[in-house]
Amino acid sequence: MRANSRPAIRFENISKRFLLDTQKPQSVLETLISAFRRKPPGQELWAVRDLTFEVQPGDSLGIIGRNGAGKSTLLKLIASILRPTSGRLLVHGRVSALLELGAGFHPDLTGRENIYLNGSVLGLSKQEIESSYQSIVDFSELGHFIDAPVKHYSSGMYMRLGFSVAIHVRPDILLIDEILAVGDQAFQTKCIQHIYELQKRGVTIVMVSHHSEVIRSICSHALWIEHGEVQKAGPTPAVMNAYTTRYAQTDRPNRQNQGQGFRWGTGEAEITGVRLCGLDGTEKSDFAPHEAMHIGIDYTLHRPIHQPHFDVLIFREDGLQITDSQPIPAGSENELSSGEGTMIYRFASLPLLPGAYRLTVAIHDGRLEHAYDCHEMVHRFQIRGDSQAVSGLVSITTSGEWLP
Repeated sequence: MRANSRPAIRFENISKRFLLDTQKPQSVLETLISAFRRKPPGQELWAVRDLTFEVQPGDSLGIIGRNGAGKSTLLKLIASILRPTSGRLLVHGRVSALLELGAGFHPDLTGRENIYLNGSVLGLSKQEIESSYQSIVDFSELGHFIDAPVKHYSSGMYMRLGFSVAIHVRPDILLIDEILAVGDQAFQTKCIQHIYELQKRGVTIVMVSHHSEVIRSICSHALWIEHGEVQKAGPTPAVMNAYTTRYAQTDRPNRQNQGQGFRWGTGEAEITGVRLCGLDGTEKSDFAPHEAMHIGIDYTLHRPIHQPHFDVLIFREDGLQITDSQPIPAGSENELSSGEGTMIYRFASLPLLPGAYRLTVAIHDGRLEHAYDCHEMVHRFQIRGDSQAVSGLVSITTSGEWLP
């Protein structure tokens, strides 16, 4: 990253160790016995090991890696929520963090009261909070809900309030951990646009996301960590390409038609098959411009799940995202789904130019970043035609009339 005499964030051989108590007493009797018994040492878990890197002021750093890689621990170290076990950590400037839904909010207080509470914790004076209060409420779009206890808020409302407070702190460094995966698409877009504004003002952004296109579009640099250790750091395209290449063939190598791309998820549900078909139900991977595509997604739920959502996104071969996330729910929100099934996801038309494309297919809880199973840019298809004769992204039918 850019050389600078004073980086916004500097990690020097930072390590963080947690001690796991595997023999925690489960009853009153066990608690009494444990008081007189010599306790064995707990199991060690090193969340990060010997991390060394810098983030320059105004840079936007995306942190990527598999589940359990240490990404969230890294953000909590920067936010001073956790203290390193060893090493030297330097952070210059006011830090505002969006790490967990509702973090810093008291559930029994109203949104209004939590704005004052959260603002004070983040270092704002009462006068500063009062001058920003209406702007915070307006940005959050919570309206009269601002006077309701936050324990009655939905996850999207939590995100609205938390993000609005965080950006009005006027931070030098903003930390974001998957929080933008929550809420409706319009508000997510509004948040991302505001992040761009913060970047223009020189705010340093550090964010974690499983969604590669979020990292590509926002972050100038990326840091890839696995098992708490740096795998690669540098400009985002180079790091993302290395990350994708690493997992192109390592996830479920016995799965047919995986192609390139990679797979991740919590494992509570599994996509067992993906079929690309035309209108007549014939399976194929070659489509004409503006032809319909039906995608059969076979799945297994390994535990009962409230209304699983299915998502399909289209990417150009070079990784440029073409379509937005439009998850389709299965079943009712009030019922549990379990066992095996099939979801048919339909594109009524493919207004794409000739060329090669990839699909991301996922099953999740309504938030793509919290996928049970995600095949990211795994499944390929072609749009027929001379790809050398055209440029652009989509094919739009046009007409005109000449008026002399």
